[in-house]
Amino acid sequence: MSVRRVAMLSAHTSPLAQPGDGDAGGMNVYVMELSRRLAARGVEVEMFTRATSRHQEPFAQVAPGITVRHVAAGPFEGLRKEDLPAQQCAFVRDVLRVEAEHGPDYFDLVHSHYWLSGQVGTVLRDRWGLPLVHSMHTMAKVKNALLASGDAPEPLGRVRGEEDIVRLADRLVANTDDERAQLIGLYDADPARVDVVHPGVDLDRFRAGRRAEARRRLGIDPGVALVLFAGRIQPLKAPDLVVRAAARLVADDPSLRSRLQVAVVGGASGSGLERPTSLADLTDRLGLSDVVTFVPTVPQAELADWYAAATVVCVPSHNESFGLVAIEAQACGTPVVAARVGGLPTAVADGVSGVLVDRQDPAAYAAALRPFLLDEGLRDAMGAKAVVHAEGFSWDMTAERTLTSYAAASQGAVRVPS
Repeated sequence: MSVRRVAMLSAHTSPLAQPGDGDAGGMNVYVMELSRRLAARGVEVEMFTRATSRHQEPFAQVAPGITVRHVAAGPFEGLRKEDLPAQQCAFVRDVLRVEAEHGPDYFDLVHSHYWLSGQVGTVLRDRWGLPLVHSMHTMAKVKNALLASGDAPEPLGRVRGEEDIVRLADRLVANTDDERAQLIGLYDADPARVDVVHPGVDLDRFRAGRRAEARRRLGIDPGVALVLFAGRIQPLKAPDLVVRAAARLVADDPSLRSRLQVAVVGGASGSGLERPTSLADLTDRLGLSDVVTFVPTVPQAELADWYAAATVVCVPSHNESFGLVAIEAQACGTPVVAARVGGLPTAVADGVSGVLVDRQDPAAYAAALRPFLLDEGLRDAMGAKAVVHAEGFSWDMTAERTLTSYAAASQGAVRVPS
């Protein structure tokens, strides 16, 4: 069966939201970029996401072949992600109303993202008799095994929900071989139904050779050694490790202080919302207020300037299903120091386009960052290799491999609605 129309589910965060703030992150970029590439191949995509403002239009035509439906489910403002499971019935009810508009045979396939959408997807699969493809993006069992200090474990309800999705989905899409192994080992997924599809990078937006230009636009001195953290400020992403590593760098070499700058670009998210000033407070306690700069979430075009301007980008997360920040930074010609966890060993070529760190320890990160700050030649040489590495990841390839998964899901048995 040819897939012509896809119901794309992103229940808890809108693909239109600004990545790096609240619940918006790499998944938002993934869903939108994948949808654009699918639409370019003649596949119509209708996205379903929860409305977060009473002023949002019910429909948004964001590009040819791509429509976003803002589904009313629960209070518009102020609802935390942890409260969303209680609104699942309302979300499903409003999604099912599209039958009155399109008829039950309009869509060819459902593709859900994250476990909340996956639960909705299992209902649509049965109701509409369609194949369900699901992308986890993150998994409760993995997060709980690698829990950051001060972070709350994912609830048992999420674990059980993910187990149901793995059992019911016709196809599972994993970002990396590591995620595929986790689905099989931790969730007993059928290996024959798990496909590995790497996320991509927009090589037109994120490109190298712009360092001096980017620094001029951002007002950054040409002689500054700039360490960049970009992403949501929450324990899982470990931005505190970057700040603590900077303190170690300055303590070991006080002369570095005059030219070291650490930029933290992003907003509070998840459990970080409970202590929104904790990172700034840590910076003050370590006496680094003159070194660390906090920048609110910025549009993707400006984020590309930050990547290009940086001496090195640091991704110290406790876990990442892939790590789009790492690939975007490398596409801009900037080497990456990242944790050896999750999908980051796929996103970063250790010793070639960056350095992977084995321990969540400030001294280890300081040791990995120091050579880039002191040796411009090393930074430039590894940055050039980073560009080549990033070119191996494209959203066009992501779309092609996703369509292969769609075809495999469509060939499987789908129960007929009663």
